[in-house]
Amino acid sequence: MVNQLKSRFGVEVEQLFAGKKFEIAETGSEYDIILIDNEPSLFLIEEKVFPTVKGALKLKLKRNRVVVDMGAVRAVSKGADIMCPGIVDADTAIQKGDFVIVVDEVHNKPLAIGRALISGEDMMRDKGKAIKSIHYVGDNIWKLEV
Repeated sequence: MVNQLKSRFGVEVEQLFAGKKFEIAETGSEYDIILIDNEPSLFLIEEKVFPTVKGALKLKLKRNRVVVDMGAVRAVSKGADIMCPGIVDADTAIQKGDFVIVVDEVHNKPLAIGRALISGEDMMRDKGKAIKSIHYVGDNIWKLEV
């Protein structure tokens, strides 16, 4: 699991794991949650590991990131899918189907985790829906307490 994250995001992810207690919370849905010291920090989804919003906040990752303008923040923070016109920057390595971290343009704070419906390059030039939101600030995963 740690090696999968390091290959995707770099060695800085090791800081999240040092001396921590791990547990898997089975949700009965398409993904399970990995708790690190009782905090929902990672997803286990389609045999891949990806940070939750709380995990992304701690890691301050630069890869698989999509930056939205401040006009999109309110809708994204309520679970809306992300449309191309609201995107101001995207990691060009993102491929259709990848999981992504959606951040705001001013503070670079993670707002949501989603699945790319198009490539990172296309997000910057296309119209229409770019990302399907799967987890956002304030949802049940965010509020999960153990």
